[in-house]
Amino acid sequence: MREIHIRTVVVGSGCAGLNAADTLSALGEESLALVTEDMNAGTSRNTGSDKQTYYKLSLAGDEGDSVGAMARDLHYPDVNGDTALCEAAASAECFFKLCALGVPFPVNEYGEYAGYQTDHDVRRRASSVGPLTSRLMTEALERSVRRRGVRILDRCVAARVITGENGVAALDVYDREAREILRIRCANIILCTGGPAHIYRDRVYPESQHGMSALALEKGAAGANLDCWQYGLASIRFRWNLSGSYQQALPRYVSVDAEGRERDFLSDALGDQEAIAMTFLKGYQWPYDESRREGSSRVDLLVKRECDAGRRVYLDYRRSPRGYDRSALAAEAREYLDKCGATQETPIERLRAINAPAIELYRNHGIDLETERLEIRACAQHHNGGIAVDDHWQTEVPGLYVCGEAAGTFGRKRPGGTALNSTQAGSMRAAKHAVRNGRQIPEGMLPEEPFRLPAGDAEPFRTRMTEVAGIRRDKAGMARLQADVDAALAVAAEADPAGADFEERLMLRDMLVTQREVLSAMIAAAGEEGNPAGVLETRGGVSARIPARPMPERDLWFEHVWRKYRESGGFPIAPTPLRTE
Repeated sequence: MREIHIRTVVVGSGCAGLNAADTLSALGEESLALVTEDMNAGTSRNTGSDKQTYYKLSLAGDEGDSVGAMARDLHYPDVNGDTALCEAAASAECFFKLCALGVPFPVNEYGEYAGYQTDHDVRRRASSVGPLTSRLMTEALERSVRRRGVRILDRCVAARVITGENGVAALDVYDREAREILRIRCANIILCTGGPAHIYRDRVYPESQHGMSALALEKGAAGANLDCWQYGLASIRFRWNLSGSYQQALPRYVSVDAEGRERDFLSDALGDQEAIAMTFLKGYQWPYDESRREGSSRVDLLVKRECDAGRRVYLDYRRSPRGYDRSALAAEAREYLDKCGATQETPIERLRAINAPAIELYRNHGIDLETERLEIRACAQHHNGGIAVDDHWQTEVPGLYVCGEAAGTFGRKRPGGTALNSTQAGSMRAAKHAVRNGRQIPEGMLPEEPFRLPAGDAEPFRTRMTEVAGIRRDKAGMARLQADVDAALAVAAEADPAGADFEERLMLRDMLVTQREVLSAMIAAAGEEGNPAGVLETRGGVSARIPARPMPERDLWFEHVWRKYRESGGFPIAPTPLRTE
């Protein structure tokens, strides 16, 4: 086994990983490396929506906003107050860094960064550079990382975290090219591996995104709100969210059975005008929301019902929905379309008026919305839970940080776009703490234990996860699946890194461990009534609700802050307990 020594290792090359590496380098960390399976893979670089959102403090107009107000909006009953405050406080700094790196967020002629209202938002904090906001962020951050000369270990898969008495000791990495294990002796690991996309069959995540949450879960880090997922309508041939203008252009929903018979199922179920009204609302209320199951989320449930019945579901932009009459639209929809100049008779013409790049996006992926229908399903889109972290994004394992979607800083609801802000705020906080925590690479020998991994086909587990643990959850079905997951993990056997199936088995183990923990949280949540307060914590397949950490009482007297800032050398570290007993 080859071995190298690097003090701080970042895993992942998305928005969070690149920002962590960039921040570490800017702060003077010289013993630094970024490990990635593929620089061009992952969700940040390969996904988006009609107008992918970055949520931040409002920076335009006359409506008052504040860090405290934004933090309170993020601090739901199942979200920790300290991480909510950190994400609010850092949002402007992180946003302006991206602007300085060349991400073209739009401003008016006076320099105001205009915003709009997104889902679960109460103010116009959202901004966007179009369908590919996260890709442009990633590309800008990568340029900065490469200019800084950060060492990049590409085509390398993080295989396992090694810990000792004092926390992180090493990271074992599978070198895809050499087909061998490289051991990186280190003091800090910042995991930015994205959401665990591979646990579901129906998902919006790109093929290149799977996640590696088990790296932390297996080392004793707790899960937080692992039951909380965001689902929504998406295309499946080219995986993409169908939110915003894709719905507000008012396409026709149609299902087709095995004999080719078409049905306007949405209109049949809701009535023509109600179906149109709900379609428009899906633009603002795209994620499935249990509290809206009698409102706009009926659309998601009806799409799933058609798919479960064996019918294929499409959006058709060539024809308006049955009963479409512009004069009969609800006032909100009519006013929006009028302001956008989208008064045309067909959905494709209306979409072109609202957001022409949304059409080009599909054309660039071989789908012409002017001539063909778009097949859709209700898909997993984002994990709002993840690994439990403190206000420096450190887990309970000293030296092990988790940032981006892999971190569990959200709960049942989050304003759209907060995920991108969280990638930047969390990775900045983690990087600053890693630089200042004083940890050193441990000395002495570390065990070279063999890898014990399961073998088999992952797809049946993903299919069952989609069927019983998606937007509709079957408690008994989830319990049966969890038992089968445990049985599959129990037959793990020694795996040779030089073997042809090593990486496949490595991914299978990660998927099964993550499914086990997620199913535990979902089964526990299914037994609760209403909207219980507190964070749902999961450890070793057992879940329990614990109180959410409150919003911190902070000292904002300038002279006090200034003195503490000077004494700390520029970024104070205030330790926060990870758990609230």
